[in-house]
Amino acid sequence: MKTLVIYGTKHGTAEKCCNLLKEKLQGEVALVNIKKDKVPDINSFDNIIIGGSIYMGQIQKEIKSFCAKNLNLLKEKRIGLFICGMNDTDVVTPIKNSFPEGLLNKAAAKEYFGGEAILKNMNFLERFIMKKVGKMDKDVSKLSEENINKLAQLINKM
Repeated sequence: MKTLVIYGTKHGTAEKCCNLLKEKLQGEVALVNIKKDKVPDINSFDNIIIGGSIYMGQIQKEIKSFCAKNLNLLKEKRIGLFICGMNDTDVVTPIKNSFPEGLLNKAAAKEYFGGEAILKNMNFLERFIMKKVGKMDKDVSKLSEENINKLAQLINKM
């Protein structure tokens, strides 16, 4: 079983989650940062997991573009979808806004992996907003290893 994990990240949280996920998936697993790496031929993979971090309610445009461009081919695969973000009060809306409906309906797994706000990874403006608006003066990590495990278990069931 071969699994391709395609992710978008701005500050490294989605990448961190993908590395945790990779440890729990069975078979051969390839990780691809859509902003830096070339996406391999998805025909050679049994499972495709796609996700990224949410900023201002949106996932990275590269993820949206990849999904739209490859929708018909992706529908033929076992699909897992995930998002990372700090807003844990509403995780359904960002998932629905991040992926095409046809992919959402086909997905074997959809999960919210939680989020992190690591101040040193942010630019000046982002740090300023987090400190003033978010009342944050130190790093915060709210990753859900439980949800990462759930997605891995659903994908591993084959």
